[in-house]
Amino acid sequence: MRRTHLRRSALAAIPAVAAGLLLSAAPAQAAAPLPFTAVVDRGTATPGSSFTLTLTLSNPYDTPIQFVYQSVQPTYSTLQEKGLKFAASACGTQTSGCSENVHGGIARYNVPLAPGATSSFTVTYTVAPDSACGATSRIDLYTYLYYEYNSGLANNSGIVNLPGTAVPCV
Repeated sequence: MRRTHLRRSALAAIPAVAAGLLLSAAPAQAAAPLPFTAVVDRGTATPGSSFTLTLTLSNPYDTPIQFVYQSVQPTYSTLQEKGLKFAASACGTQTSGCSENVHGGIARYNVPLAPGATSSFTVTYTVAPDSACGATSRIDLYTYLYYEYNSGLANNSGIVNLPGTAVPCV
C-alpha cells in the first residue's frame, strides 16, 4: 500500500510543481526604448541640394555607454524609387568619424558616453542634380542601433525608422 500512496502523491505533486514554476517565472519585459533622436535640417530636398541628418544618442543609465554600433540605410520604399539618387557626402567633425559608405555604414559616436551625457553624429546627404524627384518621392532612412553599458553586462538594440527624416524630394 505504501507504493500506492507514493504514486498518488507523485501524481498530485507534478501539476503543483509545474504550476509553481509557471507562476514564479519572471514576467516578459519589453525592451527599453532606444535613447536617441533623429532630425533633418530641411523639410524638402531638390535635385542638386543637400540635407543634414543629425542623430543624437543619450545615456539614460548610471554607467557609461562604452560601445556603440549604428548603421543608417535608406528604407525599402526609398530604394524602389526609380531614378532617385542621393549619397552621403560629408560627416560631422564632432564624432570620431564615419565609414566611407554611410548607407549600410557605421555612425561612430565618441565613447565612452558618461551617464546623462549626449553625443551627436551628423551626415550630410546630397541629392544628385539628375535625380528623378517628384511629388511622391521621399528619402526615408532607418537605423540599426546596438550599444553596451554597465561594463558590457547590459545592452540594447533595435531596428527603427528614423522619425522626422522623411525628406520629400520635389
